[in-house]
Amino acid sequence: MSAVKRFFDYAKRGFKPKNPKDDKNPAAAAPVQHNVVQPQQSDPAIPPAQVPIQRSVQTDLAGPPPPLSTTATNPTLDIELVNRSNSSNVWAYITGLASNQNNALFLLSADGTTPYYPTQPPATGTALRADCAIKLGGPGASRTVTIPQIAGGRIWFSIDGTLTFLLNPGPALVEPSVTNQADPNININWGFAEFTYNSTQIYANISYVDFVSIPISLTLTDGNNNKKTVTGMPANGFDKVCSEMLAQTQRDKVPGWANCIVKSNGRNLRVLSPNNHILLSPNDFQGYWEPYVEQVWQKYSQANTNLTVRAENVNAIGRIQDGQFNLSNELFARPSTIDVFSANTGPFTTGSSGRRNQLIPQLAAAFNRSTLLSDAQTPATKEQFYKDPITNHYSRIVHAANVDGIGYGFPYDDVEPPGGGDQSGYVSGVNPKVLTVTVGGGQWLNL
Repeated sequence: MSAVKRFFDYAKRGFKPKNPKDDKNPAAAAPVQHNVVQPQQSDPAIPPAQVPIQRSVQTDLAGPPPPLSTTATNPTLDIELVNRSNSSNVWAYITGLASNQNNALFLLSADGTTPYYPTQPPATGTALRADCAIKLGGPGASRTVTIPQIAGGRIWFSIDGTLTFLLNPGPALVEPSVTNQADPNININWGFAEFTYNSTQIYANISYVDFVSIPISLTLTDGNNNKKTVTGMPANGFDKVCSEMLAQTQRDKVPGWANCIVKSNGRNLRVLSPNNHILLSPNDFQGYWEPYVEQVWQKYSQANTNLTVRAENVNAIGRIQDGQFNLSNELFARPSTIDVFSANTGPFTTGSSGRRNQLIPQLAAAFNRSTLLSDAQTPATKEQFYKDPITNHYSRIVHAANVDGIGYGFPYDDVEPPGGGDQSGYVSGVNPKVLTVTVGGGQWLNL
């Protein structure tokens, strides 16, 4: 694992991954992978189901890692936006916090060069005062835009419809939501990639933690023209995910897999992750993980069976004692189905113990990948991932639908197997020249 990747992992793992309840509960706090999210504000005049979702980012918790180069990055970065979809109506949006403007809220204007720093709005749900919809050309066209150094950045794409971003007092950006049925973007086909660009390096990743929709890929070109690529899905990747989710429900009779598919006007629009869908339809995965958890508890209750956990700076060993997993005096209760899928509730709730916060990602990943019965060491080898009939089939299917087999399928999917091997789909570098973000997947052969 590179020092860059280790830094971002440390910045994230002291805090909870995104909780889909935040789309329903305005008081919840919800980090999204490498971005730390503060509590969402609500307007008492708006019914709870219509409270817009906002995500603000604390950059002091994701500051620069130890210098990897004596040369600082440029104050700006070119981003090449490429349309490999079959639509001529594709827009991009770039949002984040401007590191050199006291972390001011930032959006890139539609011209691709002018920064827009929103000021305090007069009310909740205020419209942006600048056009920030960056129109891409038709299929095969590319457009290069320029951004300043940004923390907690996102590059959004929408197809056949523009997105609506609003402002709440703060100012705080109200972003599109896939679980708030009152959101004006709920029937639009959209997706995003995440990035942070600071004075020492860039880090960017694709993500399926919340949902799957538009194929997005990343290529980072450095000053020496070396390239790093995360391929994402091919053009038929989304359709493949949908068909496999339907097939999984046919196999195990669990309705949740098929019901994660969201339709609009009779067509598949997106596939929600289980940790989002279960909060909208709890009965769809009722009791799903409990039989697997019971088998794990039985195995490690045996006197001669211990689990060894190897985290970044922590090794722990232990077994079930008094009904709890005792890993070197860190106690973990039985997780429920929602605990496993969300990876941030119950025994996976982070807190003040740095040691425990290092162990949580390992355990959460081991449950989602279902490796605790097959291997008494975690992380287990990649060959053991998702082999048990009870597993995170959404993540398994998403990985299989990506050309290179990588991309965040659940909140701690960046836990690497022994010997390394990224599972999360990131690119990083200390001397970036251009970040190419491609939408549509048409550059790859179909799977």
